Amino acid sequence: MNLVGEWRTLLRREFSNYSFGIFQKDLLAGLTVAAVALPLALAFGVASGADAAAGLVTAVIAGVIIGFLSGAPYQVSGPTGAMSAVLIVLASRYGMQGMWLAGLLAGAMLLVLGIFRLGRVVALIPAPVISGFTSGIAVIIALGQIDNALGIQSPPAENTAAKLLGYFQQDLSPNPYALLVTVLVMAVMIVWPRFKWGHRLPGSLVGIILATLVVVAGGWDVPTIGAIPRSILLENRLSLGAVPWQDLDALVIPAMSIAALGAIESLLCGAVAGNMTGIRLHNSVELVAQGVGNLVIPFFGGVPATAAIARTSVNIKSGGVTRMTSIIHGIALALVALLAASIIGRVPMAALAGVLFITAWRMNEWHAIHFYFGKRLKHAMIAFTVTLVATVMLDLTQAIIIGFGISTLIFMSQMSDLNITRQPVDASRLAKSDQKVILPAHPISVYYLVGPLFFAAARKLVESIEAQDRADATLILSMRGVPLIDATGVEALREIWHRQHKGGGNLLLSGLPARSESLVQRSGFLDELGAQRLFWSADQAILSLGVSLPAAPETRPDDDEFDATLIITPHEDRAMQNI
Repeated sequence: MNLVGEWRTLLRREFSNYSFGIFQKDLLAGLTVAAVALPLALAFGVASGADAAAGLVTAVIAGVIIGFLSGAPYQVSGPTGAMSAVLIVLASRYGMQGMWLAGLLAGAMLLVLGIFRLGRVVALIPAPVISGFTSGIAVIIALGQIDNALGIQSPPAENTAAKLLGYFQQDLSPNPYALLVTVLVMAVMIVWPRFKWGHRLPGSLVGIILATLVVVAGGWDVPTIGAIPRSILLENRLSLGAVPWQDLDALVIPAMSIAALGAIESLLCGAVAGNMTGIRLHNSVELVAQGVGNLVIPFFGGVPATAAIARTSVNIKSGGVTRMTSIIHGIALALVALLAASIIGRVPMAALAGVLFITAWRMNEWHAIHFYFGKRLKHAMIAFTVTLVATVMLDLTQAIIIGFGISTLIFMSQMSDLNITRQPVDASRLAKSDQKVILPAHPISVYYLVGPLFFAAARKLVESIEAQDRADATLILSMRGVPLIDATGVEALREIWHRQHKGGGNLLLSGLPARSESLVQRSGFLDELGAQRLFWSADQAILSLGVSLPAAPETRPDDDEFDATLIITPHEDRAMQNI
């Protein structure tokens, strides 16, 4: 079924029994989500390097368009903290037009990911990398709000470290009123959920309202959001005539970061919500929805959006049934922009800083962090820490690449730990019956291999054999515990075979899995070795040595290679279990 057909099926399933009672549930949930989304939209708009109006417009457009096209009934999209950390760097380097162009490119990339059903690629990013990336973004968000919290305007800096160091090197005069407002909002957000009515109204909204009232009543001189346009079509928006086309090449990589982050957040949100509701997210449909939404948003003056776990969770807990919840939440925010713009404009910037400080703290995946460090999982700890530091100190694109690279190296290190157990064959213990079987006089060793035989482990096998057995020995490699062989592994087997054959020894393979046997055959090594040297089990390989063993023409051993000096008798397949 194509994506359009899948989306239509989702709609029919959701609205087949739609009624006024269900609409009431969606309406209540939509208004609740809007109450939660309003302060976050304003805050993330500012944190993205744009303004509060851009964040509000993003929430409106994403709520309606992405919500309508979504791959699940519960997804709610809008501006997010993780995305804002990427965007503020873009805005400072390339201006708003450059940021919008990158968002447009990211939307096209997300659309392609969805159309070609490539969402599963996102699952290849290890969990510690995602956790480290998220924590790094939380640090960036928090550091980015120090100016608003102190009521100052510090000089721009090249990177986060330079920005933080500048606070100690420059003579800055904090505004005590701004600091009080920040602390007030943070205190409300921490305390408010403890009250029984706390779940009905978000603490962030309560904190902003209370802080605004205090500032107005006290006549405090603190920076505020300022004028909010009474429109969702902002005057400052993407204009093709003002696009910095000369920066297009430089914006491709940041656009890939935005697309990757949007895909990760949206699919992760869907996975979490799917566990809460039992309704599976259609990944490809969701990516198409995110792509279409982010193609449209820049032309309204908004910032790139993605599915938001917090707002989606509120939707589910508030009883939302269909995607109408997301649409209603977007319409409600549009009405706020049209009817309450003058009130929103008086919100102190320090209040938004308080919201973002608490949000940044809560963004951290503390359960995962406690698990990694509490259980002392060294590889996870390394991947998490390296990604976190890279996210804070470097470009976020570089952070993802570094984190993924570190995790890949760690994974290969773990996988390359090929377990090799050598067991010499004691022929005298095989005398179990009257049937005589003649074995070669030279040593026989069985190597039991456990683990993938790929490029990172192949050399270990060769070196282990060379260190323990002579070239005139007969080697049996039991490979039942080898789930994977790559080209380098096949070359290692070929190297061992050539060594043994040249030295007058022999090589037999047993228990080779079908997938690995197919590669060995396609590589031509099986023809070189001879199919008669391939056995189901190690005991069958040993017993076969007492029979005249045909060899491939180019690898036939000399006649004096076998010496009938050891005599054993077979006793079914169980005879080899004690070897």
